[in-house]
Amino acid sequence: MNHLMKIAPLAVAAAVALAACGKKEEPAKAEAAKAPAAAPAEVIKIGHVAPLTGGIAHLGKDNENGARLAVDEINVAGGLDVGGKKYKLELLAEDDKADPKEGTLAAQKLVDAGVVAVVGHLNSGTSIPASKIYADANVVQVSPSATNPKLTEQGFKTTFRVVANDNQQGSVLANYAATEMKAKTIAIVDDRTAYGQGLADVVEKVAKEKGLKVVAREFATDKTTDFNAILTKIRAAKPDVVMYGGMDATAGPMAKQMKQLGIKSKLLAGDGVCSPEFIKLAGDAADILTCSMAGEAVEKLAKGEEFKAKYKAKFNQDVQIYSPYSYDAVYVIADAIKRAGKVDKAAIVAAMPATSYTGVTGQITFDEKGDIKNGAISMFNVKDGKLNYISTSR
Repeated sequence: MNHLMKIAPLAVAAAVALAACGKKEEPAKAEAAKAPAAAPAEVIKIGHVAPLTGGIAHLGKDNENGARLAVDEINVAGGLDVGGKKYKLELLAEDDKADPKEGTLAAQKLVDAGVVAVVGHLNSGTSIPASKIYADANVVQVSPSATNPKLTEQGFKTTFRVVANDNQQGSVLANYAATEMKAKTIAIVDDRTAYGQGLADVVEKVAKEKGLKVVAREFATDKTTDFNAILTKIRAAKPDVVMYGGMDATAGPMAKQMKQLGIKSKLLAGDGVCSPEFIKLAGDAADILTCSMAGEAVEKLAKGEEFKAKYKAKFNQDVQIYSPYSYDAVYVIADAIKRAGKVDKAAIVAAMPATSYTGVTGQITFDEKGDIKNGAISMFNVKDGKLNYISTSR
């Protein structure tokens, strides 16, 4: 009993102490509950579309990487200040598989997701049908690589591109064949896509104007890997130059087969072929290639080496072709949003024609169609397993 009497006062004291502690903690909990949660940053959605699967997925991923690098840089720097409010950018990437139908599906998906602008598509054949969907939805479209002139000839106020078009590229290729390669005869093969056929048509027209004789005009597809029947016909015609309108995934096997058949002609091609991937696919036949890019060579750009280093550090791979242009396309869109002063699709569309932006790829301004002014075409050949810069025309 005496033992219990000694314990009781201690228990009471402990209970009082706990109660007191509880009273001190409750107001603190209440204050914490009243404190507002940090408001999530508002988001501006931008789309990117390119083939991320299939034979030219490496080119599509290159474009996406360029756009993603720009978005990440903008966000790390604090996002966009629009009308006194801060916004983060979110990049929504879609795969159009280089297929026109998939391209329109991807475009509609991005429109439904609420994007205010899209970087893409990679190919002319997907960019052109998708452009109608973006125009109907009042969504800005900036292609970093689609070169068919028809893209900007449709009259859509939403359509822009940051590279030169194929009227210029095809003309430069044909002129180069005539003046620098001293060609007298040319055979032309295309893959029947909007890009490949469109570029080949311009080369044929200008080549004839320059006095070259077109000794063959053959057609493949963007999936062709066996060119032996076509090349056997061409071999009989003995052209000085074989021009191919298509992409590197098919041009690589074609170059190999030209060498296997003993064809002595040089291979001439546009930007779809002018990539490190072509060299890998063509192997020891790669050095027959002379090609163009619809833009200035990255190594000749003032910030080109810096871009290549940033790209390599982030993605652990080298630039293929147009990632600098998709990078700049994001910054051009961001610039238009800031100048619009609000996140409003119509205001962004209205701001785009007044663009005057100095990017990695140079000064970007647009003509009345949405084409870049003073676009460049650069020429390359392959030496020692690498693309070797030759010259630039404007």
